[in-house]
Amino acid sequence: AAAYKPEDARVPPALQLPSPPVSKFKIGLCQLSVTPDKERNIAHARKAVEEAAGKGAQLVLLPEIWNSPYSNDSFPVYAEDIEAGGDASPSFSMLSEAARTLGITIVGGSIPERSGDHLYNTCCVFGADGSLKGKHRKIHLFDIDIPGKITFMESKTLTAGKHPTIVDTDVGRIGIGICYDIRFQELAMLYAARGAHLLCYPGAFNMTTGPLHWELLQRARAADNQLFVATCSPARDTGAGYTAWGHSTLVGPFGEVIATTEHEEAIIIEEIDYSLIELRRSNLPLAKQRRGDLYQLVDVQR
Repeated sequence: AAAYKPEDARVPPALQLPSPPVSKFKIGLCQLSVTPDKERNIAHARKAVEEAAGKGAQLVLLPEIWNSPYSNDSFPVYAEDIEAGGDASPSFSMLSEAARTLGITIVGGSIPERSGDHLYNTCCVFGADGSLKGKHRKIHLFDIDIPGKITFMESKTLTAGKHPTIVDTDVGRIGIGICYDIRFQELAMLYAARGAHLLCYPGAFNMTTGPLHWELLQRARAADNQLFVATCSPARDTGAGYTAWGHSTLVGPFGEVIATTEHEEAIIIEEIDYSLIELRRSNLPLAKQRRGDLYQLVDVQR
């Protein structure tokens, strides 16, 4: 195996998996209904976060675009100036305060963010003290055209993010992606090579690609990289302009579905056991079997 130069398959070489602060913890996935009423959406999300924390969740994950309808017309109207905070970003402020009050880590789904002349689809991660631990701007914009099924062009209003986002939290090292980001295995591989224990993807797959690809992609990212993958979708609203597939899910490092739900509003509370990562990596020692003599994944920013 050494002749295959497995350490050269990832450039720079993959980091050793760090020891997580906890070996086991509960995660809460809050699949929320979303309406045109922003104040209602914020209050509703706060209630769901409180319910998940009350059931023992130390990490809570929210859906993609949970404070706004998912549409190019809505993004500029509902966008918040996260850097300004306060009244300029009520969704951000609520999540920060909830994380601090409840003493939990929150991966805050995503909201439309306004920064200067640009709009982004942005996920904020909050520590148990309410501080902003990381901010991920969706890297791969959802531009899709399946004739007779669905056409959507996020690039009409949104700007693509420029940085992968990996965050050290009280419940481990987390790599963040948003929806369409999950289709690009290179991003997940970068996160794995940077020592992630868990990948979180707030997402809103649709009624065309959802049945085909949503669970498939989650299981693939988990099995490829031998780590946990958590996703959270809005609940389905058949009267909305964009209809979400739902089916928020937690997948383990063997590609197994640990927990999932249907399309209605729901809160999943499930345990993550990080010892399974080492177990599966000893069962299938992929890191020692990569062909660095044939291919490389280059982490440009590292």
